[in-house]
Amino acid sequence: MKRLIKVQYKRRRQNKTDYSARKTLLESGTTRLVIRKTNRYIIAQIVASKKAQDKVICSAFSKELVKYGLAETFSMKNLPDAYLTGYLCGKKAIKAGIKKAILDIGLIRSTKGNKIYAAVKGAIDSGLDIPCSEEILPKNEKIKIDIKIKEKIDAEAK
Repeated sequence: MKRLIKVQYKRRRQNKTDYSARKTLLESGTTRLVIRKTNRYIIAQIVASKKAQDKVICSAFSKELVKYGLAETFSMKNLPDAYLTGYLCGKKAIKAGIKKAILDIGLIRSTKGNKIYAAVKGAIDSGLDIPCSEEILPKNEKIKIDIKIKEKIDAEAK
C-alpha cells in the first residue's frame, strides 16, 4: 500500500505565506503593521482583518518620500528611507485613528538592526504603539535621517 503525500498549500510552496504565523496574528484581533521589502522599495501598511479578509487602512511607500524632498535614487530601501517610510505610515495611521498595532514581517528573516526594524522604529517614533524590544531596533547613529523631511511629514500630518 502506497503512502499518500500531503501537498502543501500553493502560497506555502511558493514561500509567500507562513500560515501558522498568519493564524496567530489574525487571532489577536488587533491591527497589523505589515512591512514588506522589494528589490527597490520599502512598503509599510496598516491592515485590519475581519474574518480573514484583510483591509488596508493606510499605507506608505518609500517612493512617496520624493514629494517631501528626498532625492530619488535607484534603490530607496536603505535605513534612513525605511525609517522615514515607517514614520510616514505611522503619521497616516494616527490621522486615521489607529493607535496600536502589532508587527507582521511575513517571511523576511529577522535580524538585529534590519531595515524592517528601521521602519518599525519610525512608526514607533511617530506615536504608534507597537510592542517591540529596544535591543532589536537600529541605533540612531546608523539611521542618519534628514530632519527637514521629517518636519515636512509632521507639517502635513497636522
